[in-house]
Amino acid sequence: MILIDTHVCIWWIQESTDIPKDVKTKIKSAQKRNNIFISSISIWEIAMLIKYNRLTLTVPLSEWIKKLESVPYFKFIPVDNAIAEHSVNLPGEFHKDPADRIIVATSRIHNIPLITSDEKILNYPYVKTIWK
Repeated sequence: MILIDTHVCIWWIQESTDIPKDVKTKIKSAQKRNNIFISSISIWEIAMLIKYNRLTLTVPLSEWIKKLESVPYFKFIPVDNAIAEHSVNLPGEFHKDPADRIIVATSRIHNIPLITSDEKILNYPYVKTIWK
């Protein structure tokens, strides 16, 4: 089981070369077992990226989301009350970005390693991450 950060989700779908080979191997392994998790907050982040012209999709967002939801190896974890509360009370020092806080809280609550290239998250000692 793995949880993928928003940018990793986008890169995976776009077949980007930004994902290191070892990380791709871990994702492919989880894909075979239908065990790739995504926080629902990632959809919010993607919508914001589109709104502010930082991401362009070839189809409308609602259609893109439906396609993503239909992929059998992707499973969405909604932001529930436990995740919301934990995101505000993460241990130690962590930056204020609400989406990152929710993704980290999701990883911690569900005890799923997080695949991310985000240096702020990689440097946070209270979450298990995978990158390089």
